[in-house]
Amino acid sequence: MSGTPAPYTTRTVIDERDRAACFQVRKDVFVGEQNVPEEIEYDAYDADAVHVIAVAADGSALGTGRLLHGPAAAARTGNLAVGSLGRLAVIKRARGLGVGVALVRAVEDAARELGLAAVDLHAQTHALGFYERLGYAAYGPEFPDAGIPHRSMRRSLHD
Repeated sequence: MSGTPAPYTTRTVIDERDRAACFQVRKDVFVGEQNVPEEIEYDAYDADAVHVIAVAADGSALGTGRLLHGPAAAARTGNLAVGSLGRLAVIKRARGLGVGVALVRAVEDAARELGLAAVDLHAQTHALGFYERLGYAAYGPEFPDAGIPHRSMRRSLHD
């Protein structure tokens, strides 16, 4: 297989196979590449979150992200009308192909469908520029999460 995946699609996770593929991408990226302890990568929020997946034409998973909403998101955002985008991960061979952008937009679409007004996220500081290009604005101080520097960011869905 070449280093460049075939065209891909994004969608909301539809079954347990998709969910397992999302979790494998997260394991490969966060646990494998970034040394996030596996025991903190998966949490109780996974059960009720909206998960999105990017899938290549051959069926392989290229990336994933999740949207927390309702009380789970409000615990992070302080507002029931604001969703929380998290666990955005793209496998190495698919980086630079627009997969991350497509996943963020898929999460935002899911947030709109739920009637949310905005989406918050905790960005690794090296990814601030990526999210800024997508309309997110940083706020608050830098903080560590799993030993990695992060900043909070938000984007209104009404612009």
